[in-house]
Amino acid sequence: MPRTRLPIRRVEEYAPDPLPRAVWPGTLPPVRQLLDQGLDLAPVTVFVGDNGVGKSTLVEAIAIAFGMGAEGGSTMSGHATRPSESSLWEHLVLVREPGAPKSGFFLRAETMHGLFTFLEQHPGKRPEPVFHERSHGESFLDFVIDRAQWPGLWVLDEPESALSFSGCLALIGLLQSIVETGVGQVVLSTHSPVLAAFPGAVVHEVGEWGLRRVDWRDLDLVRNQRAFLEYPERYLRHLAEPDLPEETPDGTNRADGTNRADGTNRADGTNRTDVP
Repeated sequence: MPRTRLPIRRVEEYAPDPLPRAVWPGTLPPVRQLLDQGLDLAPVTVFVGDNGVGKSTLVEAIAIAFGMGAEGGSTMSGHATRPSESSLWEHLVLVREPGAPKSGFFLRAETMHGLFTFLEQHPGKRPEPVFHERSHGESFLDFVIDRAQWPGLWVLDEPESALSFSGCLALIGLLQSIVETGVGQVVLSTHSPVLAAFPGAVVHEVGEWGLRRVDWRDLDLVRNQRAFLEYPERYLRHLAEPDLPEETPDGTNRADGTNRADGTNRADGTNRTDVP
């Protein structure tokens, strides 16, 4: 495989202008860790974790610092509607490899509709697909296919929200071909165990601990979804009673005094058998 000259080899804090740690996003553990220790990026780097832990904040800041718009598009695209990005990017230094491409693309599933409208209103010199005439997932993949031969950095923020299972596999294949030809680098945040299995990727689990490298099989994301698929009723049976604590092994003596064994004597006086 040809050597990939990484558009971004490492991300560090800009020492002359440090980000205050006492205000958001400096309060996020993964952001603090990146600023304090720096972060090396691989040809494919994947961030996984729960909602709100800082995945999108990280990839958004990397994309903006590289010269892409916060709402997606290529470097210097100029597409913007309502500013909502953090100031993290202003405090970052991107260490590039000599001779690496300086172009790139930022794909955010939540803002792709607006990006496609922008592309229609500002057409380039070459013809390209009319993305709005395709489904959400099809247009997402068409965008990657249309630009797959362009070298540079590909930053993707939770693209699985636009894609089916087969669509996720197709996206991996497209991005893998870009990386293997030595013309591209991928930085990806995801909730998808499929995308997290990107061959050869360095996977960082993001959470209250900050950032930690984890093998795919050991990710909370993978273990939790595997457990759910094996026994979905273990998770779903509690949704109708969000106010009740977990049952004891014999189903009795619950913390609120109800008895799950016979379904009677609920705290609100109803009988479990009355509940559909």
